[in-house]
Formats: sequence, structure tokens, C-alpha cells
Amino acid sequence: MITVLAGGVGAARFLQGLVKIIPEEEITVIVNTGDDIQLHGLHISPDLDIVTYTLTGIVDEEKGWGINQDTFHCLEMLKRYGHETWFNLGDKDFATHIYRTYLLKQGLSLSEITNRICQALGLRLQIIPMTNDKFETRIVTEEGILHFQEYLVKRHTKDNVINVLFEGSEEAKPALGVIDSILNASLIIVSPSNPIVSIGTILSVNSVRDALRKTKAKVVATTPIVGGAPIKGPADKLMKGLGLEVSAYSVARLYQDFLDVFILDYADRNEKERIEQLGLQVIVTNTIMKTQEDKVKLAKTVLKLIK
Repeated sequence: MITVLAGGVGAARFLQGLVKIIPEEEITVIVNTGDDIQLHGLHISPDLDIVTYTLTGIVDEEKGWGINQDTFHCLEMLKRYGHETWFNLGDKDFATHIYRTYLLKQGLSLSEITNRICQALGLRLQIIPMTNDKFETRIVTEEGILHFQEYLVKRHTKDNVINVLFEGSEEAKPALGVIDSILNASLIIVSPSNPIVSIGTILSVNSVRDALRKTKAKVVATTPIVGGAPIKGPADKLMKGLGLEVSAYSVARLYQDFLDVFILDYADRNEKERIEQLGLQVIVTNTIMKTQEDKVKLAKTVLKLIK
């Protein structure tokens, strides 16, 4: 079994390559839920949806999120009623959030609902939210404390970051299957996702980091930072705000206590020796996934590490 820690577009693209090589039934994906937010009375899980929409083939590839060729009539009508509509939700996308919220009110857990959504969309791999408990990523800025989605979408990451808070992390328990999928895996992959608000959130959930240290599986991470900048998203601004150097080395150092292998991009080959000094094996390859071929090649590079 392959276990993947995932969040956002980078993870979804990597998974597109992985499912072309090994059967979906052999993959478990643990997904960040720190981005989850309540809007219009609905529970929205952006990273869970990005992963499921992408693997189902219905994602808007150009944006990397939402559903391809979706319409926005519902959002337009909400705006007429005076609702804030800064978070773009298409009409088909709304259906997912309505369904999720309805089942939550019926007493189902986020894990159970995610499983139902995967089955309905024809996915055979297991996707697990990192926790079923309330957990919100908050960005501390000079203007105040913002929900991550407010910082990212509403304010377009324009605020200077002072700190990042994980509200609920002390109480949040890993969802059923999270720890077992780490301890019983043949390989664990930390996807090329934001190390602070995608992977960092998962690592902050009780017992997850300990499980990664204890597992007998090899743990490999692919860099989300290439040439001193993220491929997508605000990882650089968040890292700077936390006093971290924006580099592949910094990411490797964040994962150092449980990591075995770090996948570095050709553009940063000069960082290989410095990362190796952390006690990690380093593989240099192309990590930028522009085409389906790129995604498959990167996945093959990672899978070669299974022994």
C-alpha cells in the first residue's frame, strides 16, 4: 500500500501520475482539511475536492480547482441578495457542498462523507481527511488574524504574514485509518504541497508525526519549492513570515525528523550536498509537472524507492 500526504493542486497533479502506474486500490491519500471553511451555510473542503475532482477528470485544469465548464448562476444570485461572493463556487461545485453539509447534519463524519463522494465519482482509491474534528488554519497578519481562505482568496495574499496558527490542532484526532495507513504502508509519499498550510497541518494532528517517525516504510518527499519559489500558491510568503529561508533545503529541514529521501529539482541541484548533510538521501530530477508525461515520470522516480 502507498500512502500519500496531500493538499492542493501540486498533490492532485502528482496523484494523476501515480494512478497511471499502480492500481487505485493500492493508494491511500491523507488530505489536509485546515483550509475547510463555512460559507453560505455550507461546509466547504477545498483540498478534498481538488483531489477528488482532479482524479475523476472533472477538474478545471486551467485553474487547478473547481469543475470544468461550470456555471456560476447560484453565486450571481447570492450576490444580488447581498451575500459576499469572494469565494468562487460553481453551480456543480455547490452540489458537492450541499451534499456534504446535508450528510454532516445527518451525523455522518467527514471521512464517511468523503468515502461516499469518492464512490459516487467512481474513484477506487481511499481518500481520508486528516481529521474529522474542527480544525482551521489561521494566518496572523499586521491587519489581524484571517482564515487561510480569506488571506488567500479574499485578500489575494497581500498581507504581510507574522505567524500561522492551527486552531484545533491540540484537540484534533486523526481520522480513522490515518495512523494505520502510515504504519502499514510500503511507501509513504509527502506530495509537493505547501509545507506550511498543506503538509504542516497534517503533521500537526495528534500522533501523525510520531507515526511517520515509527513507520518501517520509506518516507519520501518531493520538493514544492523550485528555484527559490513555489510552483503555485503562497508558500514563499508564509515561509518568509515564519522566518524560514524559501528553498528546497528549508522544506527538507521541516521534514527531517521522519524523512528518508528528498526529491530535488534540477534547478536546485546545487542544494543537494546541503540537504544530504541533514542525513537524507537526495535524488535530483525534473519535478515540474507540466504534462501528463511529467507526472508519470515523477511518480515512477518515487516508486523506484520501494524495496
